[in-house]
Amino acid sequence: MLYRNFAKPVFFKMDPEKAHHVVIDGMKQAARVPGGTGLLRGMYGVQETADLAVDLLGLHFPTPVGLAAGLDKNAEAVEGFSSIGFGFIEVGTVTPLAQPGNEQPRLFRLPPDQALVNRMGFNNKGTAEMAKRLASLKDRAIPIAVNIGKNKATPNEEAYTDYEKCIAALYPYADLFVVNISSPNTPDLRKLQHGSELKELLAAVKGEMEAQAVKSGQSKAVLVKIAPDVTDTELEYMTEVIAASGVDGIIATNTTISRAGLSHENAGETGGLSGRPLRERSTEVIRSVYRQTGGKLPIIGSGGIFDSRDAYDKIKAGASLVEIYTALIYEGPGVNGKIHAGLRELLRRDGFNHISEAVGADHR
Repeated sequence: MLYRNFAKPVFFKMDPEKAHHVVIDGMKQAARVPGGTGLLRGMYGVQETADLAVDLLGLHFPTPVGLAAGLDKNAEAVEGFSSIGFGFIEVGTVTPLAQPGNEQPRLFRLPPDQALVNRMGFNNKGTAEMAKRLASLKDRAIPIAVNIGKNKATPNEEAYTDYEKCIAALYPYADLFVVNISSPNTPDLRKLQHGSELKELLAAVKGEMEAQAVKSGQSKAVLVKIAPDVTDTELEYMTEVIAASGVDGIIATNTTISRAGLSHENAGETGGLSGRPLRERSTEVIRSVYRQTGGKLPIIGSGGIFDSRDAYDKIKAGASLVEIYTALIYEGPGVNGKIHAGLRELLRRDGFNHISEAVGADHR
C-alpha cells in the first residue's frame, strides 16, 4: 500500500533509468545506516519456512524467489535487497572491462502491459569494481549469483576469454555463476547459443570453473541463461548441448524481442521486453527443458512472475527456483511476502508438504 500509493507515483513520474538509480542508491544507503537493513526486514522481510526453503546447487535458499539480473548491475545494493524477502540475488551482468552501454534513453515502461523494454547494453563498472564490492560485504544472508557476459568490443570468436576472465576475477566472491548468452542488447551475443560456438564456449567456461575449484578448494555451480526467442528445434539443440557440457543448470528465460499483444506506444522501442507478456512463453520453455532433461537439470524460472500463481505455474512446469525483476518495479518490495504466502497456500491446496514435491508436477 505504501509503495503503490506514495513511492510508485513518484518513481513513475521520473525517467525510468533515473528512478532505477534512485532505488539502487536508496538500498545502498539503507545498508550503511545503523538499523537500516533491520528496518527493511521488519517492513518487507519474509520469514523462512520449512516448506519453501530450498537446498540446491550446493546452496541453501531461504525462499525460492530471487532477484533477477539487471537491477543491481554492480552489486552495489546486495545488503539492501537481501533484506526485503529474496531467497537469492543475481547481480550483473558484469563484463571484464567497464563499459557505458548503449546511448540513452534505453529503458522504457509500458504500464498497461505491465512490462519494461530495455536496451542497456551491459552497462557496468567491470569485474574489478564488482570484486571489491562483494569482498566488502559483511553479511551474506542469501546466495549471490554473478551474471557474466562479454564486452561489446570482444568478437564472438574470442568471447570465451571474457567469460573466463569474469570467472577468474570473481570466483572467490560469487556463490554461483550465470553465463549470459541471451541478452538481445549486445550485437551478435545470441549467436553464441547456437552451433559449435555454444559447445566451445561452455567447454571453456567449465574448464575455468574447474581450474578455479582446484585453486580454491571449493566447487561452485554455473548456469546458462537462455533466450525465449528460439524455435523448438533450436531449444532442443541448446538444451542438449548445455546438458552435455556439464554445467549445473539453466535459467529460463531472458527478455524477449517479441512485441505480440502489446498496447503501449513504447512497444516500438528496440530492446528486450520483460514483464507480464513474457509469462507464458518463459513457462513453455521451462516445460520443454524439463521434459527433455527428464527433470535432471535444475531450472530457475524467470519471466512474467507477478504473483504466487505465476511462480507456481513455473514450478509445476519444472522450475526449482524462480526470480523476478519487473514485478518489483510495478508491485514494490511487498511482492515477495505476497508470493511467499500464496505459494504456501497453493502447496497446501495440492497436498504437497514441500515445494520440491511440486517441481515438475505438470509432467506427472
